Amino acid sequence: ATCGHGCKYGECMGPNKCKCFPGFTGKTCNQDLNECGLKPRPCEHRCMNTHGSYKCYCLNGYMLMPDGTCASSRTCAMVNCQYGCEEVKGQVQCLCPSGGLQLGPNGRTCIDIDECSIGKAVCSYNRRCVNTFGSFYCKCQLGYELKYSSGRYTCLDVNECVTNTHRCNPHAECLNTQGSFRCKCKQGYRGSGFDCA
Repeated sequence: ATCGHGCKYGECMGPNKCKCFPGFTGKTCNQDLNECGLKPRPCEHRCMNTHGSYKCYCLNGYMLMPDGTCASSRTCAMVNCQYGCEEVKGQVQCLCPSGGLQLGPNGRTCIDIDECSIGKAVCSYNRRCVNTFGSFYCKCQLGYELKYSSGRYTCLDVNECVTNTHRCNPHAECLNTQGSFRCKCKQGYRGSGFDCA
C-alpha cells in the first residue's frame, strides 16, 4: 500500500487510504480530532481538547472521577477550584486539565506554562515554537512551509522568486536563498535591489 501524501498520525492501509491513530482525522491523518465535539460527549461537565486527545474537568463543587464523570463534593465546593478537584489522602487539591497549565499562586486557578520561553519545548532546527494556552506547537520558520517529501513532513524553503512573493524592483532580479531571497539590480542599474536607478 502506498500513500502519496503519507499518513502523518496513522498508517497506510491501501492506495492513498489512511487509518488514523486514535485522536486524529483527515485524509492524511494530519488533523487533530476534537473529541469534545463528538456525540455522545466524552465528558460529563467540561472538556478541553488536546493534541491527539482530550481532558475532562468538572464544574466547581464537583470532583472528577476516574471514569470521567463528575461527583458532587462539598469539600470541592469549599475550596472553589477553577477546574474541579481531586482528593489525595484526604487532602483536597485543585486540578488543571492539561500538563501545559499549572496551579496559580492562589492554588485554585490555572495559569499557562509558556513552554517556548522556558525551553521545555523542543522544535527541530527549521521550526519555531508557538505557545498556546495549555500547550505549544512547532511551526515552520518564516520562509519555509510544511510539505510532504520523501515519506515524511518537513519544512521546505519557499522559493519567493517563483511564488512571486518577493518585493524586488522591476529592474532587479530575484535570487532565492534558504528561508529568504535577495534582490540584485540588473545590468545598467544600481541600488539595493529593492530600489534600482
